[in-house]
Amino acid sequence: MTRFHTTRWSLILDARSLSPVASRALAELCRIYRPPVLACVRRHGHAAEEAEDLTQAFFEQLLRHGTFAVAERARGRFRTFLLVSLRHFLANQAAAARAAKRGGGQQPVSIETQLADGAEVAGEDAPDLAFERDWADAVLRQAMLRLEAETPAGKRELFLALRPFLLEAPDSDDYARLAERLDMRRNTLAVAIHRLRQRLHEFVRAELGETVAEPEAVETELEVLRRAVSPAAQASGGAAG
Repeated sequence: MTRFHTTRWSLILDARSLSPVASRALAELCRIYRPPVLACVRRHGHAAEEAEDLTQAFFEQLLRHGTFAVAERARGRFRTFLLVSLRHFLANQAAAARAAKRGGGQQPVSIETQLADGAEVAGEDAPDLAFERDWADAVLRQAMLRLEAETPAGKRELFLALRPFLLEAPDSDDYARLAERLDMRRNTLAVAIHRLRQRLHEFVRAELGETVAEPEAVETELEVLRRAVSPAAQASGGAAG
């Protein structure tokens, strides 16, 4: 299998110990993808303040102990690793709470076992669906930021006007109103939106590429994203962000 350019996640996987560079890469991934973790914790029944505390504790543990070392390359998707690690963390938190009530003796859950059993997360229950929806939202947000950053200053106003239509194509009435407001020909406007949507798709792929170890996995992550933002997924629990 051919390796592609070094990504944040492949850099972390390649590090036998938590080097400063790999540590920064992991911290950046955790910062970007914190919202889906929080959403998943909330869906496990934790109130807002408690969920914030648990999310903070989860990331502190992840960054401090470098549990990425048990993530095998064959399962090298940061999305899957993050969700399985979160399941492990919450299971141990619940076990510790039960043990405290009974006076101790509860055996911690092994993350290696959970990773072995959960190479690909199905996302069947409400917490996992919440995670995947917010994961998709985080990916799209990062891609949109990258698109905005490359927009020339002179075209920023146009970009801001077209941005609402980059994730969902405008209908004919939208085109007519927007063309009138921007004093643009409808065909010119349609071409501008099409080009921006194409470029956004490229940035989505690039963003997903930073979370996988092999290029083939990008297609899998794209499918997860499409499923997460589909109308059926939104209807099952509300659209993210």
